[in-house]
Amino acid sequence: MAEGDTGERDRLLVAAARRAVSETRGHAASVFLRSCDRRSLVLAASCGAPPSLLGGWRLIPVSSPIPVAVAYRSGRTVHLADADETMRRYPQLAVALPYPFGSASVPLRAEAEHFGALAVVWATEPGDQGLPRAQRRQLRATANRLGTALAELQAGGDPVECDPRTAAVEVPALGRFSVRVGLLDWEPATDQVVGDESLCTVFGLEREAFDGTFGGLTAKVVPGDLAAFRAEVRAASDGRVLSHRLRVWVDEARRRTVELWVRVSNHGPAAGEGPGTRVVGAVLDAGDGASAVAAIERLTDGVLELDTDGRLTCLNGSLERLLQVRREEVLGRRIWDVLPWLAAPTYENRFRAALVSQRTISFLACRPPDQWLAFSLHPDPSGVTGRVVPVGGPTTATPAPAAAPEAADAAFPDAAFSEAAFPDAAFPDVAPSTGLAMMYHVLQLGSALTQAVTAREVGDVVAHQLLPAFGGQQAAIYLAQSGLLHLLARTGCEEAFPLRLEGASLQARLPGTEALTSGVPLFVESPQALADRYPGIPTGESRAWVFLPLIACNRPIGTCALGFDRIHPFTIEERGALTSLGGLIAQALERARLYDEESAIARGLQDALLPHRLPSLPNIRTAARYLPGTRGMDIGGDWYDVVPAGRSVALVVGDVEGHSVAAAATMGQLRSAARAYTTAGQRPSQVVTGTNRLLVDLDSGLLASCCYLSLDARSGRVCAVRAGHCPPLLRQPEGTAEVLDLPGGPLLGVDPASAYPESPLTLRPGSILALYTDGLVEERGTGIDQGIDRLRAALAHARSGSLEALADHLLHGAERLTSRADDIALLLAEYRPTPTGEPAERSGEC
Repeated sequence: MAEGDTGERDRLLVAAARRAVSETRGHAASVFLRSCDRRSLVLAASCGAPPSLLGGWRLIPVSSPIPVAVAYRSGRTVHLADADETMRRYPQLAVALPYPFGSASVPLRAEAEHFGALAVVWATEPGDQGLPRAQRRQLRATANRLGTALAELQAGGDPVECDPRTAAVEVPALGRFSVRVGLLDWEPATDQVVGDESLCTVFGLEREAFDGTFGGLTAKVVPGDLAAFRAEVRAASDGRVLSHRLRVWVDEARRRTVELWVRVSNHGPAAGEGPGTRVVGAVLDAGDGASAVAAIERLTDGVLELDTDGRLTCLNGSLERLLQVRREEVLGRRIWDVLPWLAAPTYENRFRAALVSQRTISFLACRPPDQWLAFSLHPDPSGVTGRVVPVGGPTTATPAPAAAPEAADAAFPDAAFSEAAFPDAAFPDVAPSTGLAMMYHVLQLGSALTQAVTAREVGDVVAHQLLPAFGGQQAAIYLAQSGLLHLLARTGCEEAFPLRLEGASLQARLPGTEALTSGVPLFVESPQALADRYPGIPTGESRAWVFLPLIACNRPIGTCALGFDRIHPFTIEERGALTSLGGLIAQALERARLYDEESAIARGLQDALLPHRLPSLPNIRTAARYLPGTRGMDIGGDWYDVVPAGRSVALVVGDVEGHSVAAAATMGQLRSAARAYTTAGQRPSQVVTGTNRLLVDLDSGLLASCCYLSLDARSGRVCAVRAGHCPPLLRQPEGTAEVLDLPGGPLLGVDPASAYPESPLTLRPGSILALYTDGLVEERGTGIDQGIDRLRAALAHARSGSLEALADHLLHGAERLTSRADDIALLLAEYRPTPTGEPAERSGEC
């Protein structure tokens, strides 16, 4: 395959999409591949669902909380059984596609290489459990085969990434009707016929039974039809094209109609069937299609067919009269683009709801001036058939609120309709055309901005979700402070914005400052347009720009600048969407400013309660990490401590429940108590028992867990006590790791008389202990035991070396999470005795 040629890649994608639909009960499948910069997933191929139906989901930021992106990042299948589970787990997707459907997203990968994701969608029923496990395994197998094939293409130097500017490969779902075509080459003078294999099938013959003559080929044709066709051939002049219908007997009782399209060539002395005459063409068997078209033409109700893109492919004469349109003017166009009174987004939403949910949808619409029409849309994976009948208007002129699409399988009577059957009856006669897909995408991006807590998160939404959604490559946010602009966040090439907005006065004549001071967004579609408005200003590498004023509560916040690598004519929809998002960005930044101020105070308090540095100990190396939760302003109660006590050292990790100032204050008191009891020389069980009594006496209403280990620095003997806490991990010198399933007592603060048993063990030189809080091992959708085992495996497989590097390795996955609800504390201790240390002894007690 030549460099840049994606033919083989596209063939693989199409095959996988088709297989995904056929192996599951889905009606649509989509294949997303990573972009060249690996910041986005690009829709590369679809089966059953055209890109227009997906709207803003042609380009999905890798960091977005959308199932396809999550499957790509995590390497795991995301299975959503129905709309309720979609809303619960991925509300942003439910906002953008508010229809009842189930979905599964599977990563495309080969070993450690991630190429994209495969998604399949199916219709759901109440109580549906989604795909059976066997079908999920088949879907994963299909994705794995595609991932392996993409890896082989990449190894051969062929492109596997997808350019967002290229169109996705679209494969329509198989329809009910199939067309068969046979090729014909007939010499009337000899009666010899040359044809392909389909020719015999169209005429109802077995290939072996065909004798190669026209007479044998047409043995089952109604004699009168055959005679008429021969007569036309004899009368035809050279080059004439003939069209003729032939009725073919299927058996003694049934027959069907085929169409014969041929071109007659006369090179002999005379026309007709004499020497030199050849008849070349095709025989078309349209199955039931032609009869179906004739049947709907006879109906008095209006009938239409829409493809999966919403374009009219068929309508009968009755519908022409009901809609007052001409067939040739509307075929191939979207009905809501043709008829102004169907241009409201509500009507396009009904079509999308029918196609995505695969349920019958009904609604009313008023054709000006006062003719009400009842529409019923009946979908299947290949498109939508609609029935339209005139009805009496609703009894009230008050617009009803939009309701969830409901099935309406019963046939419409030709008389009056009840208002209850069509709750969405009253709509404006004429509505401006808006892009429904764009509207839903703005809602999704707005939802993402409302969830952004810090200024950094707002910048991430702009860079990783808003920017790719509109096809941009660079973004920068500047805040207005003391009459000057200061850079807050930037993504993309620095040279893309050579406008020197950093430190620029708000009075300067620059695009970013003028947009902010005027309050009007500035859309610059080309370098020439920028030069015309601002002569002499450098353009940099970008070819189009957007400057959005960020204003919240009538106060200028700053400017958001977007850059595009190509000239970009901005549509009305894009301008409206970006203008709306500018206001949401400003509000999000204002909230983030308040959060950052209060959060800095809270984090400062928590940092003051944790050790500033760990003590230097003979024969023992230690390393610790603390990660606060990424959500919310409240601080947590996780803590760790290393307390020297003579020839031993106490290793302590604990967790006070909740996230509040009270939890942090209680944590500080417990840490101080444990440290005091330890330095006083009390045994480990006495330390934990005393700390428990203190928590009960404080009457804070909070509980806490704790893991306390006393390690003898000379002998390696350990005395461990556990109070409702996660079990510690032990890595042996040879690299194996195990979970220390130690007996323990209840949580601290439950009962002042609780007992906490001591558990002895002895470390070999080179052994590593790992103590941690549950935030490191808890993950939504999986049990804590699985999380502990994953941490054990990570500890076992980590390279030997620096303890600090090991701590970073164990926290690597947690640091990458953007929505970590709980705090994390991790304490590592390595036993490294000097040669003069006491030999390790086995002991059965502490």
